[in-house]
Amino acid sequence: MATLNEDARNLLSRPVYAWVTTLRPDGSPHSTVVWVDVDGDEIIFNTAVGRAKERHLRKDPRVSIGVLDPEDAYHLVSVSGTARLEIDSADAVIDRLAKKYLGVDSYPFRRPDEQRIMVRVEPRQIIHNTGR
Repeated sequence: MATLNEDARNLLSRPVYAWVTTLRPDGSPHSTVVWVDVDGDEIIFNTAVGRAKERHLRKDPRVSIGVLDPEDAYHLVSVSGTARLEIDSADAVIDRLAKKYLGVDSYPFRRPDEQRIMVRVEPRQIIHNTGR
């Protein structure tokens, strides 16, 4: 497992939007914008069961996550790794992310018909640039 340095961890801890890339069954990439956070050296994000990210990761756990500092286009973190899906803490994590990104205590877009799922990414490779 690769290790995040302090600056990379700090950038990932800020409410900066990230893009996540998973692999479709045909091997082509699928990228979406997500909310992320760090938990130790792992990056976490949240989705719902049945969505493309969750379906792709069940078939192939390889994933990449990128964050670009909106104040400095040369300050970035890009992580490639392996994803694990966890249901147990998913509701708490989406609320934590809603607090970080929206400043609210509870995720306001929760739908009663969906099951949230947390994605925990173990970094295998980290590209980090501290900016200008």
